[in-house]
Amino acid sequence: MAVTLEQARRVGYTCLKALLRFAFMVANNLVAIPSYVLYLIMLQPLRMLDSKSFWYIEGVLFKWLLAMVASWGWWAGYTVVEWGDDVKAVSEDEAMVLVNHQATGDVCTLMMCLQDKGTVVRQMMWLMDHIFKYTNFGIVSLIHGDFFIRQGRTHRDQQLVLLKDHLEKYYRSRNRKWIVLFPEGGFLRKRRETSQAFAKKNNLPFLKHVTLPRLGATQVILKTLVAPQENGTPTGGDAVIKERKSKGLQWVIDTTIAYPKGDPIDIQTWILGYRQPTVTHVHYRIFPVKDVPAEPEALTDWLYQRFIEKEDLLTHFYETGAFPPPKGQTKAISREMTLSNLWLVGIQSLAFLSGGMWYCIFQYLYHCLF
Repeated sequence: MAVTLEQARRVGYTCLKALLRFAFMVANNLVAIPSYVLYLIMLQPLRMLDSKSFWYIEGVLFKWLLAMVASWGWWAGYTVVEWGDDVKAVSEDEAMVLVNHQATGDVCTLMMCLQDKGTVVRQMMWLMDHIFKYTNFGIVSLIHGDFFIRQGRTHRDQQLVLLKDHLEKYYRSRNRKWIVLFPEGGFLRKRRETSQAFAKKNNLPFLKHVTLPRLGATQVILKTLVAPQENGTPTGGDAVIKERKSKGLQWVIDTTIAYPKGDPIDIQTWILGYRQPTVTHVHYRIFPVKDVPAEPEALTDWLYQRFIEKEDLLTHFYETGAFPPPKGQTKAISREMTLSNLWLVGIQSLAFLSGGMWYCIFQYLYHCLF
């Protein structure tokens, strides 16, 4: 089939745009990430004198970095529409966020749609695959205190012990509020066949749009972060002291990401922007943590039920283009998530100005020393 001049122009424009976007992303990373690290090195005296203020500043810088990632998708026309419960209502409380996992773009989508949820982004902790540690953003996540989990049956028990220790050491000492995890333990396309075989063997529902979740990390988080209760009050003297500082984990936010026609966005698309503008749909459902069972068997059933519900939500979405209304209501209401272009330009400008400032400082020091 012959290629028309108009088609050739369109392909050329797309390639040029992708090249320019990639160049901008590389430049953005070369100034923003080192600046984040250098600012925090300079603030180490503050960390020793007032760790709360230090981690507040670190959280603000972290949110700005995530906003830069969000801007790459936002300016390519990759926007978000939200459904279900309004999570802004619990943005100042501690919450665990359970998310289905389809592609690398899921993380970018969350980085975008949580930007307007108050202090959530700067006070959140991520659980992610250990491979992420070796990416360009890995150093940022390490400093911020995210947890990198190694997948596989041989590592599972050890990783859960490490997760518990990590939460006890960093979660409240750095004033974290939300913790985000992907209980499926991998991308849908990689785990679906294994999950369906497991479901068939154990007489569980056959799922196409999600996979059966794994219990381990969810159970550790609940055991570690939920404040002990007895007859509605914290138990023990130490628990009373802890309660004054934190009410503990209060909510579980079941988050379902849906892409049009089930075609997820990956990180390459997010960076290069070669896909046509796309609206990603995110559905939230909030559960009080007191309604989540603690016993392993009951918790497993509860967690399975959440992903069975996700399957129903996604099936409805792929058939109709919208999520179903909540029980007792006749119409589902969506909310378009927006970002301020002026704010995003300001953050990007600050990153490049910071990069220039650090370059001048190092040039000055070099000439002074040599």
